[in-house]
Amino acid sequence: MKWNSTLYDKSHSFVSEYGYDLITYLPSDKNQCILDLGCGTGDLTKKLSEICNEVIGIDGSEEMIEAAKIKYPHLNFQVMNACLIPWESKFDIIFSNAVFHWIPDQEILLKRIYSALKDGGSLISEFGAYGNISAIESAYSSVVPSYKSPFYFPTVESYSVVLKKAGFSIQKIYDYDRPTPLSDGKYGLRKWMKQFFSNDLSSYNNLEQENILKDVESLLENQLFDGEKWVADYRRIRVIVSK
Repeated sequence: MKWNSTLYDKSHSFVSEYGYDLITYLPSDKNQCILDLGCGTGDLTKKLSEICNEVIGIDGSEEMIEAAKIKYPHLNFQVMNACLIPWESKFDIIFSNAVFHWIPDQEILLKRIYSALKDGGSLISEFGAYGNISAIESAYSSVVPSYKSPFYFPTVESYSVVLKKAGFSIQKIYDYDRPTPLSDGKYGLRKWMKQFFSNDLSSYNNLEQENILKDVESLLENQLFDGEKWVADYRRIRVIVSK
């Protein structure tokens, strides 16, 4: 996935903004050590740094980490594959917002997270649930029949099994609808697709991309456009578990 950090900050800041609510689940303890897994351009890492003495932000995208370092040069950011985190029993909290649905191998991911947590430590995470962006993906697939979804959107039941298999004790897990207004008015959906479907779109030339975007917009206009802005059909799963 090729991330555009400028587009992300300008048009998709809602990703971080919705993560602020997830931070309220963290215990109030200045001495805790936190890993922000999939930190993006660092806005939530900065918020986490206000409630603990040590926080590390990691992301697989060099461009996103470069942007985070420019915005918050006093914080510790590292380019890193989430499935290869090297720490053992280091963190009190591993926090992750809108990341896990990009990672197909959840068993490896959760194994590394479990190892990186201290005994009694917690994973606090939210990501796409079963049915997330189903209307958008359905419309896109009808325009681009070769499209194969890169996303992992589990049900509560199936993900509970995966978590327990990894050794976690579940404190809270639930899913919910979260219709999400997109920025940039009538251009909101196409900017969203240019970021989150960028891998698929990159195989087409500019004219072909424009036709795809227009066709998807046409299919979804009556369902997701309210006359002023696009509202994406997001569903989320929220997970709070402990080691």
